[in-house]
Amino acid sequence: MRRLIYLVLFLLPVATFAQTEGTAKLSTVLTCDATPVKSQGRTGTCWSFSTTSFLESEHLRETGEILDLSEIYTVRKIYVEKGEKYLRYHGTCNFSQGSLGHDVIHSYKKYGMMPESVYDGMNGDTMHNHSKLVPDLKQYLDSILVHLPISPTWRIGYNAILDQHLGILPDMFEYDGKMYNARSFARNVVALDDQEYIGFTSFTHQDLHENVIVEVPDNFSNGRYFNLSLDELMTVMEHALGKGFTIEWDGDVSERGFNSRSGFAVFSSDTAALKLSPEMITEDEANAERRQELFDNLSTTDDHLMHITGVSRAEDGTKFFITKNSWGTRAGMEGYMHMSENYVKMKTVCIIVNKKAVPQDILELMK
Repeated sequence: MRRLIYLVLFLLPVATFAQTEGTAKLSTVLTCDATPVKSQGRTGTCWSFSTTSFLESEHLRETGEILDLSEIYTVRKIYVEKGEKYLRYHGTCNFSQGSLGHDVIHSYKKYGMMPESVYDGMNGDTMHNHSKLVPDLKQYLDSILVHLPISPTWRIGYNAILDQHLGILPDMFEYDGKMYNARSFARNVVALDDQEYIGFTSFTHQDLHENVIVEVPDNFSNGRYFNLSLDELMTVMEHALGKGFTIEWDGDVSERGFNSRSGFAVFSSDTAALKLSPEMITEDEANAERRQELFDNLSTTDDHLMHITGVSRAEDGTKFFITKNSWGTRAGMEGYMHMSENYVKMKTVCIIVNKKAVPQDILELMK
């Protein structure tokens, strides 16, 4: 969420990816349907881009139809909720561009969805850029807190700032020859059941097999995820992909082993080796104890959300998770990252999957 940068072109993934450095080839083992790569531009809204992509894949898997949904419609709705919380906490809570994937599911349920063609959130610009929007919103909220009691009309000025930066939301719009509002579009066109989606995490300082709050700054709404052992978490991910379901992924991309230019991520402390291609790198050991240590000392942070859509392997057999990014097609391998199994084990903060993709024994633990 603090990684803001790239511009956009659309391109669907291909079956085999040739590594741009060295001689590595990452061959696809399996892929699930996904919509084209986008760019979040100069924003920290990866949480919406990744989870919206995940929902688009869910719709595509169920119907065979491609939808292009508006990420910024959801972002706008969550900005309002963040503003409300900031005032209730007297300006002492986090107010930023970041959120987690469950906020998209929540917004979908409460506010509906819009197609990108109706609300792109750029208001005439050529790319998404919230570098001025968030300071303007926060400055306005701070000015409201100066004069108590708070006026019940504060949302008028707040929404005016959102209109200025993102464009005015339409009450009704036409899509495929029919008229909708955001709720009816979600209900009749997107047609996904928000109750189908489950969040998982894995940390040893939290109670095992309980719903726990993921303790990262961008979890402003205190969303709860079911806490699994590391082995169980990986089983859920592998099982989901094997059944044709994609995964919304939240994790750390600030490691030197995350090579966004070349499109692969490995868990290795050998900085010299990281210039090599994946099959030439010896990765560090991945286990729950080390994972917890890195989270506790803030080496692992909640940096970025992406969308896992498949599995690939390097020539030496190392497993990678094919991951759709939101930094445009010029980043990584045509917009995709390949994260090694060890990297995913150590750097995942939390995930969201369809409960139909979860092994039955894991579902039993949740009862």
